[in-house]
Amino acid sequence: MREIILLLKRYFTENKPTDPLRAKHLLTSTLFFILCHISFGQTATIKGIILNENNLPVEQVNIKHKNDGTTTNKNGFYSITVPANQDISLVFTHLSYKSIESSFHLKNGETYEFNPVMNSTIEQIATVVINSGLRKEVQGIVTLDPEAIRKIPGANAGVENLLLTLPGVSNNNELSTQYSVRGGNYDENLVYVNGIEVYRPFLIRSGQQEGLSFVNTDMVKNVDFSAGGFQAKYGDKLSSVLDITYKNPYQFEANVDASLLGASVSVENVSKDSKFSAIVGARYRDNSLLVDAKETETNYKPVFGDIQAYFTYKFTDKFHLSFLGNASLNKYSYEPETRQTNFGTLTEPMALLVFYDGQEKDQYQTLFGAFKGTYFANDDLTLHLIASTYHTQEQEHFDILAQYRLGEVNANIGDEDLGEVEYSEGIGSQLTHGRNDLDALITNIEHKGNFNIEEHHLEWSLKYTNEDIRDRLVEWESIDSAGFAIRPANKPANEQPYIPYTEPLEPYTNVRATNHTTINRFQAYGQWSKRGQLGPHEVWYNAGVRVHNWTVSGDGITSNTQTVFSPRGQFTIKPDWEKDMLFRVATGLYYQPPFYRELRDRFGVVQPEVKAQKSFHLVLGNDYSFKMWDRPFKLTTEAYYKKLTDVNPYTVENVRIRYRADNNAEAYAYGLDLRLNGEFVPGTESWFSFGYLKTEENIDDRGYIPRPTDQRLKFAALFQDYVPNVPSLKMYLNLVYNTGVPGGSPSYADPYDYQSRLPDYKRADLGIQYVVTDRNKQFDQGWRKVFKELSFGIEIFNIFDVQNSITNTWVRDVTNKRQIAIPNYLTPRVFNVRTTMKF
Repeated sequence: MREIILLLKRYFTENKPTDPLRAKHLLTSTLFFILCHISFGQTATIKGIILNENNLPVEQVNIKHKNDGTTTNKNGFYSITVPANQDISLVFTHLSYKSIESSFHLKNGETYEFNPVMNSTIEQIATVVINSGLRKEVQGIVTLDPEAIRKIPGANAGVENLLLTLPGVSNNNELSTQYSVRGGNYDENLVYVNGIEVYRPFLIRSGQQEGLSFVNTDMVKNVDFSAGGFQAKYGDKLSSVLDITYKNPYQFEANVDASLLGASVSVENVSKDSKFSAIVGARYRDNSLLVDAKETETNYKPVFGDIQAYFTYKFTDKFHLSFLGNASLNKYSYEPETRQTNFGTLTEPMALLVFYDGQEKDQYQTLFGAFKGTYFANDDLTLHLIASTYHTQEQEHFDILAQYRLGEVNANIGDEDLGEVEYSEGIGSQLTHGRNDLDALITNIEHKGNFNIEEHHLEWSLKYTNEDIRDRLVEWESIDSAGFAIRPANKPANEQPYIPYTEPLEPYTNVRATNHTTINRFQAYGQWSKRGQLGPHEVWYNAGVRVHNWTVSGDGITSNTQTVFSPRGQFTIKPDWEKDMLFRVATGLYYQPPFYRELRDRFGVVQPEVKAQKSFHLVLGNDYSFKMWDRPFKLTTEAYYKKLTDVNPYTVENVRIRYRADNNAEAYAYGLDLRLNGEFVPGTESWFSFGYLKTEENIDDRGYIPRPTDQRLKFAALFQDYVPNVPSLKMYLNLVYNTGVPGGSPSYADPYDYQSRLPDYKRADLGIQYVVTDRNKQFDQGWRKVFKELSFGIEIFNIFDVQNSITNTWVRDVTNKRQIAIPNYLTPRVFNVRTTMKF
């Protein structure tokens, strides 16, 4: 564009028109030329595989748009670049098959997959209108671009990292992949990969122990997310659904991603007859770069690695069999040495000095495998059979002695003892011990189906689950303050040294339990949906119901059986207005039958009579699509209300949730979510999110207090940009601001006694990337020829070096016996280098 303007400037300088009429015509032509150039500069990509009625690839199919075109290769694959932000038509022709004409309307920079089937005997549909994204919008589902997931920087980059930029989704710990949605906790979110539910480890206590998320971003094809009011076909959880689809390869491709935090490699290919396809990914992660930057000096030796595979074989055009497998090994060795935390005010600076002895050794080994058979009975009926097994063996062993000294800090500038503790106000020690082991085997078998009857779409499922869990919990903590043992929190404090204490010494906390628990579950759902017209307006209906029956039994456990029914419904209308508006309403009763973690109370004892938590959802949504600066934008607004009963109260310590296993509370949550996304910079998608939430609970009729997830305000932004004169130099900015949640209270404290909030969470991550080659910048010779994509970059995590905290360490003042909360800070500013390659 710059070159065009310079040529026009030169032309006008050398050929100044003297005739006004000629000048007018010349100006009109010039403007028309520029507008045409701008219009054609906005492009999208359509790609896919073309098969025949026998599900075999069709070679040499001509795909044409006006004067542009391409043909399919021997595997039936094609890719074509088309104008964006306008209605365009593609014509698919072949001498042996009937022609297909399809219409599209895509956004700038969008890649859309279209896989038509060519038929030799039946007339093809004259026109198939594809408006990408509309199918998901009517269901209240947010679709995320997998390419954005792979590029956006974050201390724990991946799908969950991108979710945190959406309204209503929160997490105040960048080392964790867990997230809470609209007032729910980490256990209230469903995660599916290719329609198969996946699980996370049980014994994780802190973000730095977690390692890798189950989802391998290199293998992801599609990401759908619903923050509430979801359909009956999704499972029984209270908050959200993350639905991941892995790729079905159509050609050979290899991806490599490497940084100071680890590396990942994935390879995908398809057989010559296109019947067998495979994608395999391996990952390794090392959090040392982040943990070593924290205030605690440690010997930290993590090994987080996994390998995943997704295979598909097409036995016939009617029957396909796929396998999804995952093997993960997370080893965590942690030996803290010293720590100094400065806090207080400018006038009264304080410091906590801690000297450690001991270590922690954790290990999480998980194996997951799932077979999925799909039978295409005809064009209207599809049947699935899914069998999966998840096995996890986890251990958490630690003995750590922490000896602390709390006091005033020398703040005299120029003094040789500047920053040293001069006067001790607290001296003590803390000894923590743990020998926690867990072995869980979860087996599922499920039948699913869907059937189309004209405009009606029916879906159903029947599922059986067996959960066999063996668990040993041994965990105690002893606290000593100034030479005197502190009694448990539920007992009167001793008055030493003023009054002698003659009772036996007890640890401050002491949990011991051994459980062997079996849970058998039967689940089923049926739902109906229809797209139609209501006068001149387009409408979509959905109604369904789930049923869930479960039985808890085991060694020393009295068997208990319960059943719940969950009706749900959605309605969407797209008015025939000049403005592009869409309105949604979703409602239903959502139950969460207890998983093993929810059955275990704070003393480690399994309570089989725990009921399913129940929540009434009401979600009102609006999508407004418009153009600004001649580019597409969309404003999504959702207001929601939840009424919860039979609530199982819990406390959160870092990322570990401890339940009371007693449905003795009720709660509510309401809020407003806003998200504006569009091309703030031409050719890139960015968005800004805002969320307001209020959630409170009433435990034992003692009155309403904020829940641990009461994240009042949330602001986030994901911004992509590039240097106009150097478009290969790109920038990715990830901003998150969350107001503080209630937390940081002492272990097992009464929540009615501690209602202080953690500080606000503020974080900005920046990624700068130089693209050497990509699909728009290819080389026919030289060393760059072998790369489909190649980029190098630098990432800056927490660029403003904000001190965020997730928990508190509680120490005692010798003088007045008060407890002082010392914040445990998260990661400071950290630099990372990264390279990505695609072959």
